[in-house]
Amino acid sequence: MNYFCKIFFYLGISCWTSTFVFSQSEFNINLILDYSSAEQYISLCDDQPINTQQLAALRGNKIAASTTGLISNQNNVTNNLVKYLDSLKYHQKIVNDVYRLEETRANISKIKELFEVMQNRNFSRRVSATVEQIFPNDANITVDIPVYVVAIGHKNVDAYVRRIIWHGDIPEFVGENMGELTIILNLSQAINYGNNTDDRFINLLGVVAHEVFHSAFGKLKESSPVWQKYYSQFHSPVDALLALTHNEGIAYYLSLEQQSNGYLPRDWKEKTDNALSIFNSKTNLLFSDTLSPRTVSEIIKQANLNGYWESYGSISGMFMAREIDRQLGRNILIESIGNNPFYFFKKYVEICQQNSNLPRLTNRLIRYILKNSE
Repeated sequence: MNYFCKIFFYLGISCWTSTFVFSQSEFNINLILDYSSAEQYISLCDDQPINTQQLAALRGNKIAASTTGLISNQNNVTNNLVKYLDSLKYHQKIVNDVYRLEETRANISKIKELFEVMQNRNFSRRVSATVEQIFPNDANITVDIPVYVVAIGHKNVDAYVRRIIWHGDIPEFVGENMGELTIILNLSQAINYGNNTDDRFINLLGVVAHEVFHSAFGKLKESSPVWQKYYSQFHSPVDALLALTHNEGIAYYLSLEQQSNGYLPRDWKEKTDNALSIFNSKTNLLFSDTLSPRTVSEIIKQANLNGYWESYGSISGMFMAREIDRQLGRNILIESIGNNPFYFFKKYVEICQQNSNLPRLTNRLIRYILKNSE
């Protein structure tokens, strides 16, 4: 998501963290988990005397509020988070419950169980192995990644990466190659991962791996001449969609491998065919030079922020990543990380030339990919 993703005391509320270290000789990722937003929110739902102004001011909740406002196109919800939390505190009906607070309170026991399991089980090695195996052996990545665990947010996002520059405790959300890579995990969505706490925990591993991949990939891009060249030369709406689809597609595929144990949904073909059909139609629209910036922004936002199966870019990229991995080998998928999106899409085009049953990209997009792959 390009325009998105220690112990300290803030306004008298204790904010405690855990640290997971993923390491190999050249691959070192330090996850700094801040549980304070979720911890205080759970206490509020348990009718503990929580100060809602202090709760809303925690960094994790500030990020969650801003992201909810962005996705819902309702900037006022960001500024009114305290009012929403007050309504929850005093058991008042919440109008336009964009944060899903009433639903969260109804499920607070499940959230609490997952919160406790997440703290007490060491899942760092499994996440590390999942992420590490998709990167080039010579990738030199060392990064500290803040992870804010929250329990509020928009229904369409469970975990995400944003880039942030902090001015005191005021976040500024910035684009690619700027700011601090930050992961946000929303436990109110994570309880939907399975039918019991163990299943939810296992699926949470995939979600964490997904977001750690984004962070590690972002760090790799910062020092990669290939990626720096891509961003300096290719900045059309189509280029932005290709980069997003490549990035999200591999991350989605990693989560799929972690969570599915090789089993695909029964309607896999129907849903992936539909996503690729939408991807083709949206790409054709983005080739037009008559679209307003707002329309372009909405098309790209829908590629990744429109619900899981409705996020046409992410699902299309996941399908292509899986086909590349299965038919060309893991080494080719890894090479696409060290190269730019044109490499990734070119490999899928090559697969389609050998297998007519796979959904094809449009001729115009294929010509664009091959032209810029030379």
